Amino acid sequence: MTAAAPPRSSREGLLPRFGKLFRTTAFKLSLAYLVIFALCAVTALGYVAWNARRVLDDQIVQTIEAEINGLQEQYTAGGLRTLISVIERRSKEPGASLYLVTTPAGEHVVGNVGSIPSGLLSNTGQFEISYGRDVDARNVQHRAIVRLYTLAGGFRLLVGRDTAERDQLRAAIGNTFGTSLALVLLLGVIGGWFVASRVLKRVDDMTETTRSIMAGNLDGRLRVAGTGDELDRLAQNLNLMLERIGELMRGMKEVSDNIAHDLKTPLTRLRNHADEALRGSRSPEELREAIGAVIDESDGLIRVFEALLTIARLEAGSARESFSAFDAGQALREVGELYEALAEESGLTLSVEAQPGLMLVGNRELVGQALANLADNAIKYGASGTGERSITMRAEAEADGIALSVADHGPGIPEGEQARVLDRFVRLDDARSRPGFGLGLSLVNAVVRLHGGTLSLRNNNPGLAVKLSLPRA
Repeated sequence: MTAAAPPRSSREGLLPRFGKLFRTTAFKLSLAYLVIFALCAVTALGYVAWNARRVLDDQIVQTIEAEINGLQEQYTAGGLRTLISVIERRSKEPGASLYLVTTPAGEHVVGNVGSIPSGLLSNTGQFEISYGRDVDARNVQHRAIVRLYTLAGGFRLLVGRDTAERDQLRAAIGNTFGTSLALVLLLGVIGGWFVASRVLKRVDDMTETTRSIMAGNLDGRLRVAGTGDELDRLAQNLNLMLERIGELMRGMKEVSDNIAHDLKTPLTRLRNHADEALRGSRSPEELREAIGAVIDESDGLIRVFEALLTIARLEAGSARESFSAFDAGQALREVGELYEALAEESGLTLSVEAQPGLMLVGNRELVGQALANLADNAIKYGASGTGERSITMRAEAEADGIALSVADHGPGIPEGEQARVLDRFVRLDDARSRPGFGLGLSLVNAVVRLHGGTLSLRNNNPGLAVKLSLPRA
């Protein structure tokens, strides 16, 4: 009974899966590293094999030289008979060298070499040859390194060593190299598949999450494995980006809701003034007064939309092109001089404390506008305070930047509401009786974020102290 083949649909699903896996960067990098490692291994093993052969050849040559020197001494001391006796004895020893003595005409005298290449005896020196042993029934050819020497009287002496051990070592290294290379390739492919599959799984998870986000689920976030690798860092940065996008989307929704709610009243007043001017039978003076009220309401609405456009432009970072270096203390003093007379009219004392040489890189006009908004708020709310009737504006150096602050002694802002008042159109209950639309601190916050700084609010006991921490030039 044969096993059932996998369904066609599952086979068709596996092929694209493996094709996608093999196309991943992780798999390609694994293969590249595998090829580099294999080349290094080939080079290293090749060098080992070459060096081992060279060492063995040197040992063989040294052994042959020692044999020849010894046999020459025997021949000089005892003549041909003594040489023949020594060679016959040495030829019978286990692992003996190769010996051959011939007459000047090339006739065999003594030795354990059966056959050598023709014409070899007419030369002298060192050679690597094929030879046959006299004990081989089938005349099997072997390889050897030999040295030919001419003795006194014209006799020829051949001494050599078989290279079988050297060839066996080289064959063993070659077999080991082939097996090791095959194992390395197999493990490399398996490792590349394992690494690529893990990376592909995480990338697929990211893809599914991004598809969910694109489908409208803005609360979706990329999974962070906690390994601290590059994919984790990418996921963390993308999650931060999604958080920022979510804040912007929520801000847009809140702005839309606030515009619909907070601008309804001035638009209604604008329409009522225009309707009264149109329907009522008024004198030219009354008509002029009604039209003036319409213009005032229109100017207020224009200022609101200009503030909204400015905040949007600042949050988009489009004002960075106009950045330049300027003295933050000088900018603070200019704003203080501008609002000093207004503070005196409200019964307040405005003092400016600015250290010299506090250089910033940014948009001087925007920083000045932010400080002007803070000074205007301090005068507006400080005049209704029951504590000290003073406003203090400071510019001072910090460890990592410059701090610009405006402090008053008005009613202040409760700690639970200090973060909320930075949003657009947020006005606390005790501020609704005063003119304004709740965009001043939102604009200040946008300016600070454009310059890479932070905005903090704290109680001034009593009153409010607003601090702009900006990076130094």
